[in-house]
Amino acid sequence: MKLSKSRWLLIIVSLGVIIPFMAPYLTFDPSMSRVPITSTSIQYPVLVGHILFAFIALVSGFFQFIDRIRIHKPIIHRYLGRIYVCSVFISGLLALVVIFYIEDFSKAISFLALSLIWLFTTWKGYRTAVRKRFDEHKKWMIRSFGMTLVAVSGRVLVPVLLFAYYTLNVFSLPGGREKMIEEVLNVNIWAGIILNFIIIEWMILKSSKTQK
Repeated sequence: MKLSKSRWLLIIVSLGVIIPFMAPYLTFDPSMSRVPITSTSIQYPVLVGHILFAFIALVSGFFQFIDRIRIHKPIIHRYLGRIYVCSVFISGLLALVVIFYIEDFSKAISFLALSLIWLFTTWKGYRTAVRKRFDEHKKWMIRSFGMTLVAVSGRVLVPVLLFAYYTLNVFSLPGGREKMIEEVLNVNIWAGIILNFIIIEWMILKSSKTQK
């Protein structure tokens, strides 16, 4: 079964957003970091590890939902699933360390919420697969991958949030351009979580109605 145009679009957008963001960290040079680094011995290695394993989760997650692999090559599907689950657990746990280096409280809590939801939904997906409850397994893995994609949607939403900020302030910038960008980057993860949650639950509900 070929991938639909919407899935190809999602893959292209996701890679187009994540690869440029991730590229500076592949140099392993703290001075190239997109966020302030206060500890090159702990914070930076943990941050790089979190980003790299999140990328592995993103790529392996896309393969999990290809019917040709999922249905006709179950062994490959299981191996990819293990790679995905291990990547999420490692990246999610590293994210809990990264949180301690985030200065803004709202941003730190958004990363904490995302990490906990990501770890929980992935754990539920893994446990339901082990117990051979495959209908539940599929739903939980969709939820898990939806949280993986917050790394994409949170960044895609930035222009929308910038426009919303500008509009809500009656087309003015009371704190200046830098203040606007700072405030948007403090809430974009929340926006990504909410958007993905709505889309995911709508997809699951729609799928359940179709099966009936």
